[in-house]
Amino acid sequence: MSAAADLEALWNAYNPAPVTFDPARIAHHAEPVRRYLTHAIAPGTPLANAVRLRMHGELKLGEWCPFDAEQVIRWDRGFVWRARVTKSHLPITGADEWIDGEGSMRWRILGIVPVATGSGRDISRSALGRVQCEAMWLPSVLLSPDVTWEVHDETHLGVSVRMRGEAAVAQLTLDPSGALQDFALLRWGNPEKQEFHDVPFGGLVERERTFGGYTIPSCLRIGWWYGTDRFAGEGEFFRGSVDDVAYR
Repeated sequence: MSAAADLEALWNAYNPAPVTFDPARIAHHAEPVRRYLTHAIAPGTPLANAVRLRMHGELKLGEWCPFDAEQVIRWDRGFVWRARVTKSHLPITGADEWIDGEGSMRWRILGIVPVATGSGRDISRSALGRVQCEAMWLPSVLLSPDVTWEVHDETHLGVSVRMRGEAAVAQLTLDPSGALQDFALLRWGNPEKQEFHDVPFGGLVERERTFGGYTIPSCLRIGWWYGTDRFAGEGEFFRGSVDDVAYR
């Protein structure tokens, strides 16, 4: 199946009728958690299980290259990120996916010549870490009883998001209003192109926007070795802006 077909199938899969967000349901949480969640989700917003995003920006593929992309995240199934990147005036098209526990990537120049392909256990585990941190774009899932919180202080939280039996613990920094400033976690990967291992990963939120009752990061810089001296020089690989979002 093509990446476009995978994306549409994921988006069009059955979704139950949503309930709406009532801040009373998070009254048991500590104040910084409540501040973040009530900033991210307006009262009365339908609690979505899936999000569809359109975005553009730059990816670092040796050099910074412009891209346009579309992504669907469906929390009970996974994600498809489909993009077109231009490098040296040549189009590179393809997708990263993680569906029902299986991750893959497939990218081609001119739609013909393979430039990056992969699948298997390590790719799947790395993709799982990605979708866990992308809960920031689907904050309704952070209301799940499978999510646990740790409050470090008024602006620093730890959140453990469990999927497929594995938990990723992300560290969030908030501003006084509850807006997300940055996130960091250990993600399975091989940015050195050697053995896979846990690597510091994260991103800086530069702007946010509200779509359909959800206020989410809309302009981000993301990469490996976040929080270390290596991020700016060799780890950062994504600079993107979210243009449109739909929830269901």
